[in-house]
Amino acid sequence: MDWLIQDAWAQAGAQPNALVSFLPLILIFVVFYFFLIRPQNKRQKEHREMVAALSVGDEVVTAGGILGKVSAVSEQFVQVEVSDGVVLKIQRHTIGAVLPKGSIKSA
Repeated sequence: MDWLIQDAWAQAGAQPNALVSFLPLILIFVVFYFFLIRPQNKRQKEHREMVAALSVGDEVVTAGGILGKVSAVSEQFVQVEVSDGVVLKIQRHTIGAVLPKGSIKSA
């Protein structure tokens, strides 16, 4: 059966340095950190700060695209007035953006 399956012989020589063998893996992690992980953490921090700074009278857009003015703020929920007499109670973290004053009138 030697003619069908050849014998595998180990090569004689020095073993590569452990750091050199892990260098591509380390390089990939560094690239992922700077291009994916770090920017995502920055966006999450900015969103947390924006949601924490919500106050009555702010004009906001929810993640679902609803435009309104904040009429009440509690620990977990925000009441958003979308029209005269129409108030929606939504979770704080669903606020997508705080708009400049007067944005609702121009929309």
